[in-house]
Order: sequence, then C-alpha cells, then structure tokens
Amino acid sequence: AHGALYHDAAVDPGVARAVADAVRSARAGRLALTALAGSAGERAWLEAGLSVIPEGFADRVYAPDGSLLGRDEGGLITDPGRAAAQAVRLATEGVVEASDGGPLEIRCDTLCLHGDTPRSEAIAGRVRAGLEGAGVVVRSPLFGG
Repeated sequence: AHGALYHDAAVDPGVARAVADAVRSARAGRLALTALAGSAGERAWLEAGLSVIPEGFADRVYAPDGSLLGRDEGGLITDPGRAAAQAVRLATEGVVEASDGGPLEIRCDTLCLHGDTPRSEAIAGRVRAGLEGAGVVVRSPLFGG
C-alpha cells in the first residue's frame, strides 16, 4: 500500500483488512507489507497472519498520536542534519520527538526517505552517514544488499 491507501490503512482497520484480503487472495505468500509503525494497519495485518515490516520516517514529522503530519501542516523535514538525527534516534532508541516536543515510541524495522522531499539527496547521504556512524548496519533485507 502506498500514498493515500497507506495512510488510510494506518488509521482505518476496515481499509487495512481490505488490503489484507487482497494480499491473501493474490496468494502472495512471500509478500511483506510495509506499515506505519504502531498503526491500526500494522496491527490488522499482523492479526491477519501477514508478514509486516514496521516503518519509520526520517523526513517526516510525527504527531503525538503516531500519525504523520501532512506536508501542508509543516510535516516535512528538509534539513539533512535533523533528518539524520531522527533516523539515528529511531534506529537506536525506537523514539522520535513528536510535533508537541514530547517523546514518541516508534518501533520500526525500516526507514523511509521520500525522493520528492526537497534536498532528498543530501538527506539520504546524511542519514546513511549518521546511521553508520552510530553503528547501525544499513542494508536492504528484501534485495540482499
């Protein structure tokens, strides 16, 4: 699920169940769904017996409830240093600073960076350097890298 469907599944268990049904009907046994960590979608897909990879975001701002602020609500992180710090904290502590300044627990197994975020190339470089500097192994479990 991506874009609007991803976000709808994150907050609406009915949408999440429909995605789960579609995956099962496609007999996509080796398919793993990427879900917003801690969301209703993640829970519904796990309950449906599907493989789920909880996802965190280096270049997005989290609301206190664990959802992502909209791009039009100041939800983008375009500063490479800030994105790298958020990625490192997500990977090493499982915590992010929410939009209200409070800590928010986010247990994720993968990090997302958006290619259409302004300065995305610089963000990606700083995030990788920050993660590697913190001892985090950067790899793609799905593609053997």
